[in-house]
Amino acid sequence: MKSNIHPDYHFVKVVMTDGTEYTTRTTWGKEGDTLQLDIDPKVHPAWTGGSQQLLDRGGRVSKFQKKFAGFLKA
Repeated sequence: MKSNIHPDYHFVKVVMTDGTEYTTRTTWGKEGDTLQLDIDPKVHPAWTGGSQQLLDRGGRVSKFQKKFAGFLKA
């Protein structure tokens, strides 16, 4: 195996948007750095489901719903 090809893993502190903290190993930054998150899984709609509704642009959503309306009915 080649020597000195692996990244340097070290511990950093991660601070979530709500202020909670945890420590993890990463190649980001230097040992002991703090990573302040702007978006995290607790608040981002991609993970929480969000309340955003689908916009029907040009009738695409309604066309899709009409086409597959009876697809999963038993």
